[in-house]
Amino acid sequence: MTFTSKGLHPRNKHQQVYDFVALTAEVPALAAFVRDNGHGTLSIDFANPQAVKTLNQALLKHFYAIPHWQLPEQFLCPAVPGRVDYLHYLADLLAPLNKGKIPTGSKLHLLDIGCGANLIYPLLAQAEYGWKVTASELDLQALTAAQLLIEQNQLHHKITVRQQHKTEQIFQGIIQSDDLFDLTLCNPPFHSSAEQAQAGSARKAKNLGQKNTRLNFAGRSHELWCEGGEAAFIGRMIKESQDYGHQVLWFSSLVSKQDNVPLLQQQLTKLGAQQQVIEMQQGNKQSRILAWSFMKPAQRQLWADYRFR
Repeated sequence: MTFTSKGLHPRNKHQQVYDFVALTAEVPALAAFVRDNGHGTLSIDFANPQAVKTLNQALLKHFYAIPHWQLPEQFLCPAVPGRVDYLHYLADLLAPLNKGKIPTGSKLHLLDIGCGANLIYPLLAQAEYGWKVTASELDLQALTAAQLLIEQNQLHHKITVRQQHKTEQIFQGIIQSDDLFDLTLCNPPFHSSAEQAQAGSARKAKNLGQKNTRLNFAGRSHELWCEGGEAAFIGRMIKESQDYGHQVLWFSSLVSKQDNVPLLQQQLTKLGAQQQVIEMQQGNKQSRILAWSFMKPAQRQLWADYRFR
């Protein structure tokens, strides 16, 4: 089953152009980066990493009441509208099991695979839906930065970070025997090599008229690439997810490349998983969510009756 959207999710708070007057009122430091874009409206230089980070601080504070957010150098800086879109579509997966209403609150448990130093999905998930979130991370420096964000925003009761100690594992070592997760999400490494990742950054920089790609499109190696690219990573995720099908209602991952979807769907079909592909579009960027469950419809409803009430 495939769902298609031509724009941001209807619940996304970022349907309109940014109100930089309101945003700079929240974070005055943003004013240093705001300028006329030549078309009579205010904007920032999106090729300037500090400008984008400061914009994120303002968006998170203004729309989601998240007062503290920062990002160490050389880590990926996420775009807030696209990240929250993923969460809204995941939330929609739960509504049919709850009489059409999206379940909210800390009874719901989300697992974020590879939260990074930015911790963006857990922060947005607790702000929008009040969900409890467990986040995994391989990189110790990223984990430390994520833990600092939890402490600064006083979210110990809602967000927990667990370190993944083995690069070849995804769910193993993270999902414990007594865990139950209603949803998992992942923004997997896209490229298959460091060279391919750098070439991708160069193309992105060229589109923004920026020459220096290393500073503006940062990211640790595990965030940007893995052997075999996203298809191999998600394939490993699917294979490993079989062992946790009784502990997770819906698994999911972003899939950036459309050509990777059919092969991943074939893998899921062979494993007997129900699957959904949710197409997304943010501006000119197109992406999709691949979601799957090993539970039969009756089992999912029993799960919901137990978990969502």
